[in-house]
Amino acid sequence: MNGLANLGELWHSLQAWLFPVLEDELGELDEKHREFIAVSEICAPQEHMAGYRWCGDGCPPKDRLPLCKAFIAKSVWDFSTTRALIDRVRHSPVLRRLCGWETVGEIPSEATFSRAFAVFAQDQLPERIQRAMIKKHHGDKLAGHISRDGTAIHAREKAAKKETPEETAPKKRGRRPKGEPCPPPDPTRLQQQLGRSLEENLADLPRDCDWGGKKNSQGKGECWRGYKLHIDSIDGDLPVCWLVTSASMHDSQAAIPLAQMSAELITSLYDLADSAYDAAPIREMSARLGHVAIIDHNPRGGEKREFSPAEAVRYRERSTSERVNSHLHDSHGGRHVRVRGIIKVAAHLSFGLLVIAAEQLITMLG
Repeated sequence: MNGLANLGELWHSLQAWLFPVLEDELGELDEKHREFIAVSEICAPQEHMAGYRWCGDGCPPKDRLPLCKAFIAKSVWDFSTTRALIDRVRHSPVLRRLCGWETVGEIPSEATFSRAFAVFAQDQLPERIQRAMIKKHHGDKLAGHISRDGTAIHAREKAAKKETPEETAPKKRGRRPKGEPCPPPDPTRLQQQLGRSLEENLADLPRDCDWGGKKNSQGKGECWRGYKLHIDSIDGDLPVCWLVTSASMHDSQAAIPLAQMSAELITSLYDLADSAYDAAPIREMSARLGHVAIIDHNPRGGEKREFSPAEAVRYRERSTSERVNSHLHDSHGGRHVRVRGIIKVAAHLSFGLLVIAAEQLITMLG
């Protein structure tokens, strides 16, 4: 419990010391300012800035810490564009100084913001901050349930052209000679994932922008152009890990990589998922990790198998994933993705999920 104990001490110091000191220096802080301060303290981006220091070659770059805090602020206030973020920072002395710029003249240009974001995205900075935060504040605590789900991400870019499949030799027609064995079918991606490392599984997933379709929570089909975000969330609506893939990829193919990622960060007991994840390799991975898989049965044209009463009660906790998806789309940038390319799209979404995770850690203390 040391992680949450340290977090409790941090929250107490924020309430008893930091907020009053900042109000004496900057003026009255509203609710959003307090949220931004708390999120920044829990995320501790300053601990991840060593790689961005000037090494003496070329023109010294702008300090990356204020820029990183500014992108955290973009997700806290849910600014739709970087230009809107810069405009608010310029006209809000409190936010400007909380980010780390004393004067308006110190605020970098929009081009500098864009270059810094591209570097953060390439380095997966928000994901690294998230992993360190989870390990520090929740890594020694047992998580009851992991709720797994995917959500549509609309993108403002063209869908990638599908590669023309290579022509294969035509199959021989006619009956197979007597005694000739039937060739085994090629292993599916799910079957291959069981024997691969996390890095190999991630490298095998499709990442191009394309068209996807799925049924929404009302059971109606919807189609979109862009990507798909897959999230593992735990009790308390806390997103633990996530990955972004092509929109057309089936949700089930992200389950095993997500399970591998979550196992590196937390200890959990149950894996909760809807019928899209009802596959033998996914259940086998849960068993390997010592988890109990509670996955809605997919009848695939047969008779549906219902949950036992105990399983049905636990399955209700899967609403965690729906709340996290909704929170991201409604309040932290999920609905207005303006950047292009999966690396930048993933970074944009990761800043939003980083803020959600920090908010939920704070809520646990309330």
